[in-house]
Amino acid sequence: MITSERMAAVDRNAAAVGVPRKQLMESSGNAVARAVRETADVGATVAVVAGRGNNGGDAFVAARFLSEYDVTVHLLGRPETITTDISRENWDALQQAELPTEVVKDSKALTLGDPDVVVDAVLGTGVSGAPREPEASAIEAINDVDAPVVAVDVPSGMNADTGETPGVAVDADHVVTFHDVKPALVDREDVTVADIGIPEAAELFVGPGDLQQLERDPHAHKGDFGRVLVVGGGPYTGAPALSAQATLRAGADLAYLAVPDSIAETVQGYSENLIVDSYVGTRLLPEHVDEILDRAADVDVVVLGPGLGDSDDTLAAVRQFLATYDGRAVVDADALQAVPDVDTDADLVCTPHQGELQKMGGPAEDDWRARAGAVEDFAADLGQTLLVKGAYDVVSNGETTRVNRTGNPGMTVGGTGDVLAGATAAMFSTLDPVPAASISAYANGDAGDQVVDEHGYGLLATDLLDALPAALWGGRDD
Repeated sequence: MITSERMAAVDRNAAAVGVPRKQLMESSGNAVARAVRETADVGATVAVVAGRGNNGGDAFVAARFLSEYDVTVHLLGRPETITTDISRENWDALQQAELPTEVVKDSKALTLGDPDVVVDAVLGTGVSGAPREPEASAIEAINDVDAPVVAVDVPSGMNADTGETPGVAVDADHVVTFHDVKPALVDREDVTVADIGIPEAAELFVGPGDLQQLERDPHAHKGDFGRVLVVGGGPYTGAPALSAQATLRAGADLAYLAVPDSIAETVQGYSENLIVDSYVGTRLLPEHVDEILDRAADVDVVVLGPGLGDSDDTLAAVRQFLATYDGRAVVDADALQAVPDVDTDADLVCTPHQGELQKMGGPAEDDWRARAGAVEDFAADLGQTLLVKGAYDVVSNGETTRVNRTGNPGMTVGGTGDVLAGATAAMFSTLDPVPAASISAYANGDAGDQVVDEHGYGLLATDLLDALPAALWGGRDD
């Protein structure tokens, strides 16, 4: 089963691994044509009602594959308003082949006649809410025809994820959906799931399609994209500052730091964008935990670990915090070794490298494929999400596992893990753990690739801070 949002990401990721959307559309249209052949004999009349998106594009392709049928394609709107290049190309192909088409300028006047089959390609899986015009009238026209209806991907007017029909919806007799069944179709018996050639890599490897989740409401307000508290420092000052700056570069609205007052002035000096709120002492101790918990209650995500060190009393404080905290946290660096010892209600993303994973009691596998399976098992045992850093990063919550391939050997420099922890917290402010960890791993590695492409090896962790926004929102598909 796959949600509409995830399907859109997989479509784009397929292009990134060498299977372009145009090729997928050919396969989708062919699958719809097969369903029509199974519904009616050769020579039957087929009315195709197509919207202006990729759902309509799939139907344009299907019409080309139905040359032995009497097919008419009804386009809802002017051809120049078709929304994607590949759909427009397939509309143009119908014109070049001189296949019967009709441009519907007034959907309320749409008449389909007395066809033997109707193909519903009005709205696709990415549409929610009640259909508007011209789609609403077209759906009513489809329902008025006394003929079997083959729906493309999902019946128009139905929410593909919830099955809700807030307005008029097509009463389909058969649904041809692509790649995997959509949640709304799980209990239907009239559904064909067509294999359209999306490779496993498009789902397994994190890619540019995953970044589509980062689109923002233009009417958003301060705080909508996260407040993050970084709990770190003591022995080290740069690590917590890097994490906090990374949360801002990755889109969080506010970054707070809880650090010992012995280093507060130094940490504040790294950037005027940070809000440093110190506590008395030189390192995190159990006596500070209640104060940190109070601060954590006012933010969306906590980053726990950068620069804390591994003294026994500091690790005791980490365990005490986790035992009480019930929010979201990214756990990094020395704090990771405390996680397996604590029964916590918190929702964690743990970001170990291979050595830190072994300190947690996790597996040691050199081959990334073997590591992916072993990390999945260990994540299931922990009941938390893992982002295991390496040449191939592995993200798993014990059920869903993703692998990231961005990054390069220049990122072995110190501080890149602190940047990753901060970026993960920013993503975790608005996303579930697996997509948050997957996107941050992809963007962190892509930022490193951009720096190396431009300057060569010898990058600094601070270079990643400057490159992160372009990695997340710059639209790179390579």
